[in-house]
Amino acid sequence: MTIEELKELIKIDETRIVEMKKTTGELIAAMHSVCAMLNSDGGHVIIGIAPTSLKIIGQYVTDKTRQEIAWEIRKIEPFVNMAVEYIDVPDSDGKQIIIFHADRNVYRESPYVYDGKPYYKLESTTMVMPQQMYEERLRQRDAYKFRWDSMTADNMAIEDLDEKRIRTAVTMGVQSGRLNPNAESESIPDVLAKLELLNDGKPTNAAVALFAKDTRNYPEIELKMGYFKGNNRMVFIDNKMERGNFFDLLDSGIAFLFRNLRLSGEVKGLLREEQLEIPAEALREALTNALCHRQYERTNGSVSLAIYDDRVEIVNPGVFPPQLTVDNIRMTHESYPYNKKIAQVLYLTKNLEKWGTGANRMIDLCREQSVPEPEWKVENGTVTIIFRRPQITGTSNNSNDNPSNVSQEASQNDTKDDTKELSERQKVILSLIQKNDTITIDEMIQKTNVSSITIKRDLSELQELNILKREGGRKQGRWIIIEK
Repeated sequence: MTIEELKELIKIDETRIVEMKKTTGELIAAMHSVCAMLNSDGGHVIIGIAPTSLKIIGQYVTDKTRQEIAWEIRKIEPFVNMAVEYIDVPDSDGKQIIIFHADRNVYRESPYVYDGKPYYKLESTTMVMPQQMYEERLRQRDAYKFRWDSMTADNMAIEDLDEKRIRTAVTMGVQSGRLNPNAESESIPDVLAKLELLNDGKPTNAAVALFAKDTRNYPEIELKMGYFKGNNRMVFIDNKMERGNFFDLLDSGIAFLFRNLRLSGEVKGLLREEQLEIPAEALREALTNALCHRQYERTNGSVSLAIYDDRVEIVNPGVFPPQLTVDNIRMTHESYPYNKKIAQVLYLTKNLEKWGTGANRMIDLCREQSVPEPEWKVENGTVTIIFRRPQITGTSNNSNDNPSNVSQEASQNDTKDDTKELSERQKVILSLIQKNDTITIDEMIQKTNVSSITIKRDLSELQELNILKREGGRKQGRWIIIEK
């Protein structure tokens, strides 16, 4: 850099990319700024300029000065080959300007620390980097090493994973064309290996989150659900905490929504089509995203699903990727999964789309049903998606209203007493159980040709009406019809 180029550079005064110090007496502060620029947008730190007057002063540079500078640069980690330039000041009897070039191309290796501390630029100010930002930069720099979902699960073996869940996921992947049909006949270890869910033959955390039979040792893998009276969390109507793998939590969350949101129906042809007041597929997409992209390394939080009189909120302990904001998430964008291994498996099994279309799909689904579009909120280390519940004509959604009484149809759907008339589908389900009390949900789905969500909702309602109960576990249990 020439002295003329230097004069042009300092004309812009101190900014995010230019900082000036008077002498090497401020060398430590200068190195803080160098580190911050490496962690931000790159830039130049210049020693030998009066910051206030922008007068070029320079200073005498000795071998000792150069050694001190080299020593301070060595305190930056990871190692960076810092370019330091010395420019002669005209008519100054040998004084020089010292310029540190924090090149932007090495910024991509951040986070850098100086003397054990990371720094970053906030506008023109150099600040110590917050811990959460530093940890997120570490993940981005060395994703495989630091990603929770890639780590080997402690004290877990392949036998601790639910084979039926794995087989069902593989079948979905084959049917969608995203998995080779040969996968259905392969052994479980081979399937897990191809899904990249094993480290040296042992399950990863991703495998546990997706398929574990028992997640009691993983407090981060849980779903909190609450239905509140009014628009705050003062009074519970329904409250549930669920632990289990991804598919268990997703099923429980969807069943909770069907149990507590208004349901309407319309007869089309010979079939009755039912829909929630908020599109079920949009809610499913939002819950899938929350369970997939949450920061599982944070064990002091969990995904939560909250229903209020005026809205539904799904809260994810996590962050938006740096490329996205609450403003641009509605625009076309790439996919930036936080847990890449989990996201890849969900994509292959058609539980998740890979190309960043989830937000637009939820928006489109809400528009098609003429309900308010979803909203996003990022604060206090959480990402929240909000679905506004549509108002019912002639009613209000304040804390004194009972959502189950907003209309005759809603009241009929929400009634849970012995006098409720069963639907034809529920009667078919009971008939199937009479013939085979060990029938599985998958077999019911095949025989009734309806979705798993609908079957599980009907079974839940039959149990709430004390018409049906379950004895034993999922694999060895049986259904019991209660005489009434």
